[in-house]
Amino acid sequence: MAEHNETGTRGEELAANFLIKKGYLVIEKNWRFKNLEADIIALIDKTLVVAEVKTRSSNYFGEPESFVNKQKQKNLIKTAHEYIIRNNLDVDVRFDIISIVIGNNQMKINHIEDAFSSTH
Repeated sequence: MAEHNETGTRGEELAANFLIKKGYLVIEKNWRFKNLEADIIALIDKTLVVAEVKTRSSNYFGEPESFVNKQKQKNLIKTAHEYIIRNNLDVDVRFDIISIVIGNNQMKINHIEDAFSSTH
């Protein structure tokens, strides 16, 4: 596996564990719909949280969350919509970004709740 894939996989595990420690129920990891994917789908209270995880080995080129562009947001909204339909859910939905920098024997996690909305 390429190093960037290993970093991404490790970041998704760290993010899932981080959410669990905060009281979230992680119900899906890497949920796919056609060519789209949601990194983490979780529940907190009665809110479905669709989280995009961005992991980098440094923030030299910018913070990881800055790489969640408008197209990625649209794709996550489509994915969440399909997940809700397939599972016949009646819940509020929130889109979060979990930004992780792993490098130089350090780790920084930034959980951005309600990072964008489906009304954009």
